[in-house]
Amino acid sequence: MSARGTFQIRRATVDDLPLLKPLWQEAQFSETDLEKRFTEFQVALNDQGAVVGALALQVAGADGRIHSETFADFALCDTLRPLLWERLQGVARNHGLFRLWTEEGAPYWRKDAGFSTPPAEALSRFPEAFGPMHGGWIALRLRDESADPNLLEAQFALFRQAEQAKRDKLLQRAQFLKMAGTAIAAALFVFALALLVWVVRHRH
Repeated sequence: MSARGTFQIRRATVDDLPLLKPLWQEAQFSETDLEKRFTEFQVALNDQGAVVGALALQVAGADGRIHSETFADFALCDTLRPLLWERLQGVARNHGLFRLWTEEGAPYWRKDAGFSTPPAEALSRFPEAFGPMHGGWIALRLRDESADPNLLEAQFALFRQAEQAKRDKLLQRAQFLKMAGTAIAAALFVFALALLVWVVRHRH
């Protein structure tokens, strides 16, 4: 929880729903959809405890989507938006996110928050959970994926697992061939022995 001046910024709770719903309705958001995802929201409260702003962060793997920004009075947006953005950055760090995406169109997100048109390399990693990709998306890289030690370790662990699976498969195949070879050798031995007995019996 954080507070700036007369405003308090914190994660939304179920008790905030009656205060959030009018904001969603005013912004013509899907109230039914957002109600199911209210835990994604950070809210700004005034000194009377009323919700006067809200902003959500959806997490999908190592990416996050900032969405559904709304204010009770848009005269407050220049004051509340930086506070909500600061709060969401902390949430993103706690989740270890690499990149943030948003469709929010306010100039603040490009000019002050640092979002920009994503490069082709980033577009290839766009999470399907965020909806269809289109030209309105902007992104902000928080960390370099290739330099993250946890990611490298995870990738190395997957490589080790794949190599172990290959070795196990080869060992199983070798074991099968060994058993098949032993069975064939035994069958040939029995056949040769039977043939030898037949020859001995029919020699005279």
